[in-house]
Amino acid sequence: MYFRVIALFVVILGFAPGRAVDAPPHTALRFEVTVAGGLLPTPQDGRLLLVLDRKKRPEPRHAIGQPGLKAPPILGRDVRGFAPGVMAAIDQTAIISPLRHLADLPKGEYFVQAVFDVSRDLKLTDAPGNLTSEPLAVKLDPQRGGTVKIELTHKIPAEELPADEKYVKYVKIRSELLSKFHDRPMYLRAGVILPRDYLREPERRYPLRVHIGGYGTRFTAVKDMMHKDSDFRKMWLAKDTPRMILLHLDGAGPHGDPYQVNSASNGPYGDAIARELIPHVEKRFRAIGEPYARVLDGASTGGWVSLALQIFYADYFNGAWSHAPDPVDFRAYELINIYEDENAYVNDHGFERPAARDRNGDVRYTVRHECRIERVLGRGDRWELSGKDWCAWNAVFGPRGRDGLPRPLWDGATGKIDREVIEHWKQYDLRLVLQTNWKTLGPKLRGKLRIWVGEADDYFLNNAVHRLDDFLKDAKPAYEGKITYGIGKGHNWEGLTEKQMMIEMMAAIARGKSAAPP
Repeated sequence: MYFRVIALFVVILGFAPGRAVDAPPHTALRFEVTVAGGLLPTPQDGRLLLVLDRKKRPEPRHAIGQPGLKAPPILGRDVRGFAPGVMAAIDQTAIISPLRHLADLPKGEYFVQAVFDVSRDLKLTDAPGNLTSEPLAVKLDPQRGGTVKIELTHKIPAEELPADEKYVKYVKIRSELLSKFHDRPMYLRAGVILPRDYLREPERRYPLRVHIGGYGTRFTAVKDMMHKDSDFRKMWLAKDTPRMILLHLDGAGPHGDPYQVNSASNGPYGDAIARELIPHVEKRFRAIGEPYARVLDGASTGGWVSLALQIFYADYFNGAWSHAPDPVDFRAYELINIYEDENAYVNDHGFERPAARDRNGDVRYTVRHECRIERVLGRGDRWELSGKDWCAWNAVFGPRGRDGLPRPLWDGATGKIDREVIEHWKQYDLRLVLQTNWKTLGPKLRGKLRIWVGEADDYFLNNAVHRLDDFLKDAKPAYEGKITYGIGKGHNWEGLTEKQMMIEMMAAIARGKSAAPP
């Protein structure tokens, strides 16, 4: 019910499959998209995206979601009842990014590719069931207009887990908790990396390292991590590396990355991880299966998730190693103070609010730029349905609206913040959660929080860490963790090596074991 048809000249809703839609004469630039026979057995609703790239490889669709003024132009519109024989038009009335209008497109040669996004449970451009066209070389001149015909000819195949390898395994289990919440089958996916000598020591049990990647990192990343020539593989199999099982969580869900915590729109991901996935993995792969032998780590999105899981499940894990975490204090939600600011796009000085910077401080793109591309991707031109970063945060931290969809923190067109939703966000403000509940959480988290962040973080994430630090350094009882800042370091900075981190993890596990009840 949240679909809006964007194109002015074509209305697809209500036409039976197989019937083409007539359009009146026109002179403006226009793209007419159809579906090859056999790809859609029944009419489907979805989001039609069109990418205009200057290069053919990698395929233009892989640029979908890139922010900034140098990103390839992308147009989007909703389509209802799409099927073979039905034509959907994208023209100057469709929302576009980063341009203001299709008429602003520079004259020249382009490779055009269309994607029909019907994804539900995995909000990905390449989600199973989505349709794509072949890249089409065209010469475009908005001043002359014309019509470009495009046919969707490929369907992303159903998901298949990669083949297991000696040290790399893949897991996919039905989550009863998520299935009940969404009222349809929902699955948890994970990658597992086994320690050296795992097969030669069948009686040995191992600690569990729960790893979370950057935004949207899939569980299949374990394959690249353990590539035969990778530095990670050499470190992992070295004789002086502590032996543990690595569990890589999956960064895909109904609204983008689910951030692995319970939320109003994604459902009980945190409980599903703790009560379903981890017990399954620990039993199948001979993990110790005790709280003292579970540790967490990650960077960026994974930095926030590792901290959040440690805080929300304080007795279940024995430490978080967090690098460049996403905003841990919503007074510094990047550069937005959600409690005081009136607008997400414009600051109190009247300037466009930056969302990313170079190491030297120059602005790469603004919050408005990011939300513009997310509006292109989201059904109904809604940034909160795009599946990208701001959308995912909003789905995790915010409430559901009356339509059952995530209620946005701000208006997509104007950036005006909706103060009525702030109360719901507070339960995910990690600094506020700690400060409010420190009497209970403090003793449970003693020595378990470790954070590293660059002082020139690309996304200003150091600001929120400082605010968290202000609380923790004076917290009673003392938190006995550590926060480390990298002077002049950006978002990719990590304050210690993988091996150093694993040595620290194993030391914490040893201390936890000695303190655990017999």
